[in-house]
Amino acid sequence: MHRDRNLRATIAARGRDVRARGRDLRAGFPARRRDPRVEAAARDRGTPLPALGPEAALGHPVLNLMLQGSSLLREYDRRHPWLLDTTVVLLFAGVCLPNLLSGGTSAAVAAADADGAPSTATLYVLFAALVLPLWWRRRAPATVLLVTIAAFLVQSATDAGLVASFSPLIALHNVARHSSPRVLAWATAVAAAANVVDVFALETTGNQFLVLFFLLGLVTAAAATGLTLRTRRMYLTALEDRARRLEVERDQRARLTAAAERTRIAREMHDIVGHNLSVMVTLADGASTLAARNNESSTPVLRMVGDTGRQALGELRRVLGVLRGDDDAADRRLRPQPGIGDLDMLLARVRAAGLAVTYRTTGELATLGEGLQLTVYRIVQEALTNTLKHAGTATASQVTVTADAGTVRIRVTDTGPPPNAAGPPAPPTGDDEHGHGLVGIRQRVALYGGTVTIGPGADQPGWTVDVQLDATVDPTDQKAESHLP
Repeated sequence: MHRDRNLRATIAARGRDVRARGRDLRAGFPARRRDPRVEAAARDRGTPLPALGPEAALGHPVLNLMLQGSSLLREYDRRHPWLLDTTVVLLFAGVCLPNLLSGGTSAAVAAADADGAPSTATLYVLFAALVLPLWWRRRAPATVLLVTIAAFLVQSATDAGLVASFSPLIALHNVARHSSPRVLAWATAVAAAANVVDVFALETTGNQFLVLFFLLGLVTAAAATGLTLRTRRMYLTALEDRARRLEVERDQRARLTAAAERTRIAREMHDIVGHNLSVMVTLADGASTLAARNNESSTPVLRMVGDTGRQALGELRRVLGVLRGDDDAADRRLRPQPGIGDLDMLLARVRAAGLAVTYRTTGELATLGEGLQLTVYRIVQEALTNTLKHAGTATASQVTVTADAGTVRIRVTDTGPPPNAAGPPAPPTGDDEHGHGLVGIRQRVALYGGTVTIGPGADQPGWTVDVQLDATVDPTDQKAESHLP
């Protein structure tokens, strides 16, 4: 009883091990497990252990070369299937051609039965009936098998003895590779029946059972080889499909992660910046109402502060719509992007802030594209913002926009801070936290293949922003450009 219990436990353990190995194989041929004692001894000696399993064989140069050749052959066959069909037919015909030229049967058989030997024309017709249908073996495998079996029986009845009579095996191989299991079962049965008829009705010499056993073995081998290659092809197709689905899932996960991060950033900006802007607009409106009631001179300035806050809040909502991925819907709800025509409103707000600005235009600016007009507006806006930030309101600025011969030039200059200013202003750079606007200017200029010069004036105090754009250049991504800050 104790021995039986141990035997059952051993069998159960072996079964669990076999099932585990089967799961490992189905999971993608992982590395074979090693004995822990062997691994410990190798670690003590400091000697590396060779790779085990299929992954070790994949590193062999000859096997890699064979796999690459097989992959190239499948790819070429997928593009030019007729070429492989023609090659197989020509190779098979070339192998069987010496037998045809020698008359099919051996010299001894021909001498013994010279009167019953088939004519040369009959041999050539039978050879063509056995070889030529193989060209259609992948398009109509069952039909080709029936035609070649019929030609095989005819050549057996005429004692032609052609080597090309093995063509039904090639046809049966292709039936196993390209037809349904039901068609394969019928085809195998027909091929076996044809061999039985050939051995017992047409070829009555020799050991008939031994010959039949040999022929049925060939039929079984042809069908089994075709099934093996078909299973391998299905397995590779399933692996490729799985790899494609995994790539799609990976890309989807990346997009979902990016969308979730954009949504989180948009939510944080809405909760913090949007709330503060709304409070600022509300306070400015309340202050302007109170100032208007008391007839104070600060009423227009406070109203302009409220309007500027509302515009900033609208721009923030547009940017948040882009982050959330619903920028198209946001663009439909909001007003169009600002252009050169909106520079007057921008300059009015800057003048209300205390900066003296002179504005001059030359050329047909209204005919420029929307993206180019948005670029001009943002460049002027950023240049004036930097003037207010670093030179203060005691300076004077001049804005010039010129359109001529397919180019647009924007020049914004200021006179710099007065000599009795509290301290030298920090110059704007593109490297620190104060210089992100200048980086944006350079990026916009690069979209239109232009040039930009930013720095202190050569012949006068103050700073100069001089930009030249190519009006004939069409940015590759106009939508992405319109979403620049």
